[in-house]
Amino acid sequence: MAELTEQQAHLQQVLEQQQQLSQEAQRLNAAVQNNNAMFTKLQGVREYLEQTGVTLPQPEAPVAEAPAEEAPEAAES
Repeated sequence: MAELTEQQAHLQQVLEQQQQLSQEAQRLNAAVQNNNAMFTKLQGVREYLEQTGVTLPQPEAPVAEAPAEEAPEAAES
């Protein structure tokens, strides 16, 4: 096999990198589709539970505490 010129080697590297990016984009697209499918399923479960009256307890409002009185400092003689 003849040795590649510098430009041919560069073209080969570009093509390999382009193929790797294409494969990565396909993997990412599949992950996004799986994520969207799971989100939709969870949304359905949430709506079902809410329609059947399931709710979460509301956190109690914090009680405002009165500021602590500072002890009067002893007068120095």
